[in-house]
Amino acid sequence: MTNRREVLRYFDEQKDYVQQRVSEGIERNRKGNAKIRVTDKQGKTIPNTDVVIKQKSHEFRFGANLFVLEEMETREKNEAYKKYFSELFNMATVPFYWDATEPEKGFLRYAKDSPKIYRRPAPDLCVEFCEEHDIEPREHALAYDGTFPKWLYNASVSEVKRELERRFAEIAERYAEKIRTIEVTNEMEWDQGRTAFYDEPDYVEWCFKTAEKYFPKNQLCINDHTPLCWGDKGRATDKYYAYIEANMLKGARIDAIGMQYHLFNRRETEMEDTKLTLNPEKIYKNLDLYANFKKPIQITEITIPAYSWERDDEEVQAELIEKLYSIWFSHPNVEQIIYWNLVDGYAYLANPDPEKIKASRGDMTIGENYYHAGLFRFDLSPKPAYYKLRELTQKVWHTETKGKTDAEGVIGFRGFYGKYDVEVCVGGQKVVKEFNFSKFADGEIEVRL
Repeated sequence: MTNRREVLRYFDEQKDYVQQRVSEGIERNRKGNAKIRVTDKQGKTIPNTDVVIKQKSHEFRFGANLFVLEEMETREKNEAYKKYFSELFNMATVPFYWDATEPEKGFLRYAKDSPKIYRRPAPDLCVEFCEEHDIEPREHALAYDGTFPKWLYNASVSEVKRELERRFAEIAERYAEKIRTIEVTNEMEWDQGRTAFYDEPDYVEWCFKTAEKYFPKNQLCINDHTPLCWGDKGRATDKYYAYIEANMLKGARIDAIGMQYHLFNRRETEMEDTKLTLNPEKIYKNLDLYANFKKPIQITEITIPAYSWERDDEEVQAELIEKLYSIWFSHPNVEQIIYWNLVDGYAYLANPDPEKIKASRGDMTIGENYYHAGLFRFDLSPKPAYYKLRELTQKVWHTETKGKTDAEGVIGFRGFYGKYDVEVCVGGQKVVKEFNFSKFADGEIEVRL
């Protein structure tokens, strides 16, 4: 059983500080004032009429990876997975790992009817699902050396660059108009790369400059692992901060900063291992540091283990999700929060087999934590963490209001940015129209019936 008091000790100690930053931050950064002018088909205002305004979704992106789409062992579980995913999230991370999109040179796996690879559904299948459910897809990852295909291992630097550029062009032609966020590089601190290019000093710079060539209108994101993002000093000399800054100074167009948040600590060493990652002041300090780049921040991969299916463990997981999501949602620069593996037992190394884990990564912790880190148990029954996240995104951070238009056909309200339905009673009939309330617009919205 997780020791709640110890795991949440910094949240308890810093309660007043956290409460102030969260409440003020959410009110200031996630909500705004809007004026809705209701008009008829000819553009004439409709005064003194009843109006009901209901939020449908957030402009802010809440998501998870979509790696087990149509990957489960029964039709019932696959359908439940799609239902839960589409009801909770408005963003999905789509796998573009090169060893899965081109396992053999020239053999591409983008089409939805491609041969299956476990946890690597074809991108077309994922994008189609997203389009059906008004979910924004997110690309992961364009140039991730840790998943480069075997046929590239012995290639020269120039050969790797040539093949990478071909890959960029192929993906851009097929998806640049469908996927806004393109994750260009990921996890640049492996001890050993798979290809010769990985150790070259221009790797990140070249990848971003080449990505800019093929994705001129997309958001180009950098991404890196948890210790690099949260385990340093929170200063401009931190390694991740410094390498982002260095590549920007060399002309790399880095549009967004990705920060993973995987808690891969063992249960027995949780107190020591999470003294930085579960410390609100430290989390805010790091977010404030990276905000200096004046770029959006994306919390790209989240793993928060429950360790077991015992009630107490699952309730602590839910409480951590509530507190962490509230911090991230409150910060002005954060724009996406992506939980990683949605269902227990289907993650990478989810089976805590010591020999299998040691052979792959040498760390049993990853397998143990991945198994119980989902928002759903293996049988697709929701955990408290699922209900908590749904409560936050669809009830607590949610706007519904009603009233009457004034003499000029206008009704004002303050609410969370996102898509809304407005219901107007006209001539004894109810008419419903959708409108978008955006942080990046002026808040003056006309709804024509």
